[in-house]
Amino acid sequence: MTRRLRATVARRRPRPLWGRRCGIALDLGSVRTRAWMSDRGTIIDVPTVTFPGTGAVYPIQRGTIVDTPGTARMLDRLLDHRLPRFGRPLVVLTAPVLGGVAYRTAARTAVEVLRPWAVLTIPTARAVALAAAADLTRPLLVVDLGAHLTEVVLLADGAVVDARRTALGTSDLDDSTTLRQITGAVTTMVTTMLEQDRTSHMLLALERGALLAGGGALRPDIAYHLTGQLNAPVEPVPGPHTAAVRGAAKLLEAGQPLARLDQEQLVWSTGRAVSWM
Repeated sequence: MTRRLRATVARRRPRPLWGRRCGIALDLGSVRTRAWMSDRGTIIDVPTVTFPGTGAVYPIQRGTIVDTPGTARMLDRLLDHRLPRFGRPLVVLTAPVLGGVAYRTAARTAVEVLRPWAVLTIPTARAVALAAAADLTRPLLVVDLGAHLTEVVLLADGAVVDARRTALGTSDLDDSTTLRQITGAVTTMVTTMLEQDRTSHMLLALERGALLAGGGALRPDIAYHLTGQLNAPVEPVPGPHTAAVRGAAKLLEAGQPLARLDQEQLVWSTGRAVSWM
């Protein structure tokens, strides 16, 4: 093959499928929705609210999607004009560990408004760990203390092995709900997980120290109280309020979701969903 012919073939060789697609990392919170797009590289951070009529409607409450059409309208308003005119995005969506099938189904239904090629879900706790560049070969405890919901999740080898949640968050702090009540709820969940652990994972995770994410990680007093109550180090992740979406973005940047799809030969014409556990 001549040099000119090799150059012509190289120019005409199709690029990898991922190279032609827009990727979206998405974190649907009860108070804030955050998105990251591969062709922009910046995080979009907006209130989780819609205005279908005369007043504001909050389609996600306490980590539950209570208004799927409203969530879809919000995503359409937020992202539709930012998507490429041609092509369909690959979406990596964070999901509360204990949101279950109902949450993932509602979220995927809402995301269909973006005409995705595929939708993958990743546990929010794992996304947080990826954003913090944590060593996932060792047991890790993640405390995601958000505005309306708190999850405590134990990861081993990067997979969820135990989790607890409470419908309390930083927005509940007032005269009737104190900071000590919220940190006490976290401590109770951790203690229960430790007592029920039939392995050494929880003990090793506590010896290592917990990662603190969500809006609660922006408050030094919460980390201080948790450290004392758990008798273990508690480390806030950098940029805790955007950690989940940044972790999902890391998957897109590394091309890991696409590799998973290629291995399983999952190719869709109308969009399909896969849980990335």
